[in-house]
Amino acid sequence: MTTSPIVELRNVTFSHTGATTPILNQIHVQMGQSQRIGIIGPNGCGKTTLLHLLVGLHRPTSGTLFFKENPVTCEREYRTLRKSIGLVFQDADDQLFSPTVLEDVAFGPLNLGLNIDHALDISQETLAKLDLSDLADRVTHNLSGGEKKLVSLATILSMQPEAMLLDEPSNNLDPTTRARLIYIIQTLNIACMIVSHDWDFLAATCDTLYALDKGYATQSDTSCLHVHRHAHSLGDHPHIHEK
Repeated sequence: MTTSPIVELRNVTFSHTGATTPILNQIHVQMGQSQRIGIIGPNGCGKTTLLHLLVGLHRPTSGTLFFKENPVTCEREYRTLRKSIGLVFQDADDQLFSPTVLEDVAFGPLNLGLNIDHALDISQETLAKLDLSDLADRVTHNLSGGEKKLVSLATILSMQPEAMLLDEPSNNLDPTTRARLIYIIQTLNIACMIVSHDWDFLAATCDTLYALDKGYATQSDTSCLHVHRHAHSLGDHPHIHEK
């Protein structure tokens, strides 16, 4: 059975004020229930801008954002959308601002109107599901980079969204935390859109792929996504795979 998209950008163009060339040009991207979409493309091609358009941090220069087939044109409609779609920023420090982890995770539910006891219950349950309960009373900004990334994920999941957008989630993660994040995403029962340069990460987490380049979005064959597994003399030293 075909279901309607949760969110859709239809013929959307976006330009910064005064710019002569659009960052995104007449793009059409949609995300359905439980769909996992990967977004790839060169630096500066508009991948983060695309995510920001989907939650209203940017507004289309032309074209329309739809949420559950309804056009989103005003702040009230964006607020409704944001109750169902959460954004995990590329830099966790842009997302975490409360004194402790539990307070950070509870902020979203409280902002949705839950009373404090209910918000804390949901937040503790979310941390437990992510195996992060031991961090609840920690000072957020004393956490490691990987811990901050997982906590920023918890701040979105505590709001029990229908869909989640993740901006370069695997950046600067050690292999253990990266594998843990992949497992979490694989076991979520919500739609996800993931911006990443990490092909292996996208291969492990996504079923649909859009490529952004020169302002345009093209849906690609997901068979091009595959995981590299190999060993060689360079070991864990940085190296480049030639295409």
